[in-house]
Amino acid sequence: MAKDDGALDLDLLAASLRADSSDLSAFVESLAAKLEEVMPARVRVDRRRSGLTGPKRVRRITVDAGEERLELEADKGAITARRARLSAGIVLKNETLETDEWMAALGEALASEARRSASTRQALERLLME
Repeated sequence: MAKDDGALDLDLLAASLRADSSDLSAFVESLAAKLEEVMPARVRVDRRRSGLTGPKRVRRITVDAGEERLELEADKGAITARRARLSAGIVLKNETLETDEWMAALGEALASEARRSASTRQALERLLME
């Protein structure tokens, strides 16, 4: 799970995050739930109903990762992944990413947060054990 130097294993983390990716809707729902558990203060999840009585589904996941903001938007079976570069809360650059590139950036952000926060590290370790 962890490397000898105590750093989080990004390959294992990425594999865990991708574990549910065969079903896009389930993947987005699972990812949102995992991120809300691991980094509740840095993650915002927007859920909406598709009708008046249907279940709420994840539409957008936003992760504030220091000088980056990672956003994953799910709409009608398609995913759009974006990264914004920030300085003092101001967006300097927005870019659309491939999903794998976004997941790699997310893995790096989670690993960085785990190095700063023992509670985040413990939550990530529990997530990887599931």
